Amino acid sequence: MSLHRNFSSSPLVRWLGDLDNPEAAVAGAGDVPRQDFAQKLSQWVGVFESVTLHAAHQAVGTVAETDAKCVSPDQIATLQAQCRQVQQTLVRAIEKPEAADTGARRGRHPLNQPEPPPDAEVDFAPYRQHYLDQQRSMKLVVGPLRHQVRQTLAQASPALRQLATLDAVWEQLLEGHAQKLMATVPVRLQRRFEQLRKLHTQPPAQDASLWRQPGGWLHGFGKELQAVLRAELDVRLEPVWGLIDAFSNAEQQG
Repeated sequence: MSLHRNFSSSPLVRWLGDLDNPEAAVAGAGDVPRQDFAQKLSQWVGVFESVTLHAAHQAVGTVAETDAKCVSPDQIATLQAQCRQVQQTLVRAIEKPEAADTGARRGRHPLNQPEPPPDAEVDFAPYRQHYLDQQRSMKLVVGPLRHQVRQTLAQASPALRQLATLDAVWEQLLEGHAQKLMATVPVRLQRRFEQLRKLHTQPPAQDASLWRQPGGWLHGFGKELQAVLRAELDVRLEPVWGLIDAFSNAEQQG
């Protein structure tokens, strides 16, 4: 129930529901597709995953009541600072891609192309490449950060070591499902892009020179894409913040 409730309230789920059914979202009646999407996510934990989690729980054993703790406020502050730094860096790359657009990535984002194509010929390809680049950056940074937080917890106390072990099993179980889900986001965005382009190129068509300006459909689409990326980043970082919160709670109760 908690998994279903958390996914239902996720900004990423709401955004994907709106992308699937923009008319319903505008009318404020987008709850049905959102519920369907969240329901699919809640089905990730099937019989096999439940058995595996139960076996992992049995393997790490129970925690003695005399569980000695070694948690310091400095450790917690360090982990919180590292997580915030990762979050800020990735958000900056999402909102100002030109600042991170270096090396092999230079010129991929539509804002950074030295000679952008005529507005009337714009297509989704550079936006898809930008989204995939940001997803790759998140995976490369958030995964090691989560592993590092688990290592710190595992050294703090038996209870936190148990939590770190279960989190590792949980991550491994859901990794395949998560990759499949995240791979569908650019597809949904492309569908949204095509819908908006068709809408604004039909009579009375919007002046193409205004598409990239505030109020233009392409400018609005870029903002939507950024919002979806930020929501995906929140989903990826949520387990890391959860582990840090558990670490902090252990310190307060010690």
